[in-house]
Amino acid sequence: MRTAAEPVEVRRPSAVRALTTLLAVTAAATVVVDLLNYWYAPAQEFGLAVRTGWALLRSLGFLVLIGHVKRGRVVARPFGLILAVTTVFAVGRLVVPRSGVPPLPGLLGFGLLTALCVAVVTLLYRSDAVGGHLVRHRKGLVVEGGVISWREVTPKRPPVDGWLLTARVAAYTYSPLMLVPALIAGGSILDGRLIAVPAVLFWFGAGIAVSWAVLFCTAFLLQNRRWARKLLVLITLAALAVDLPLCWWLLDLDGLIRDGAPLLSAAALAMYSLHRAPAPARPRRS
Repeated sequence: MRTAAEPVEVRRPSAVRALTTLLAVTAAATVVVDLLNYWYAPAQEFGLAVRTGWALLRSLGFLVLIGHVKRGRVVARPFGLILAVTTVFAVGRLVVPRSGVPPLPGLLGFGLLTALCVAVVTLLYRSDAVGGHLVRHRKGLVVEGGVISWREVTPKRPPVDGWLLTARVAAYTYSPLMLVPALIAGGSILDGRLIAVPAVLFWFGAGIAVSWAVLFCTAFLLQNRRWARKLLVLITLAALAVDLPLCWWLLDLDGLIRDGAPLLSAAALAMYSLHRAPAPARPRRS
């Protein structure tokens, strides 16, 4: 048994190289703007520190997206879309203080980051060169004719619709978007609000349960199963039914806007993607 030689890598189109550069700049800008907002915040409290930490993690998301773009992965488009949308929400909730006018450096940074995210989404969805590049599947070991090669593995299932991929990626954000405000609400326990302990524990449990439910549901969603669509709608409604009231109760109106709005936007994107995805074929009657 022998191994096949690796094929020579073809030079990527200029639009793809521009996109990877733009993503690197966006990742760096995310770090700078988040730290800038934290520096200029009137009160550097526990909740702001948690939200800033979560926003900083998104810079790693852009680095992961760069890897998907370089490999030409189909999932880069929906991943980039939800990452850009939630990044704008994550930074926007850090700019606006509880009272008073947002600082000018924070507003300028937010405007710059918003423009970068819009440019990322525009290149992902409007550039023909980028669209023609993002068509590949994952690589793996393939044994064929006594030859072992590391190459693209063509999936056995039919091609997955892009809107279903977008719904899947959006649903993956439900759990972290629930766990972040739950962690912030955990700070109220340290302030002596022991009555919040059961609610915070339930919040954490619900966030973890949603992650497992989404993982199970989206595995069948990519097969365009009708029941998986309905299940994702139920999971979305359940996540909103748990998260929004608890944000209102434990984090007040400010928390509802800062932490409920990102989950609501992710849910809206997932539901819109399900609406745009082609309807599953009905089983034929014998």
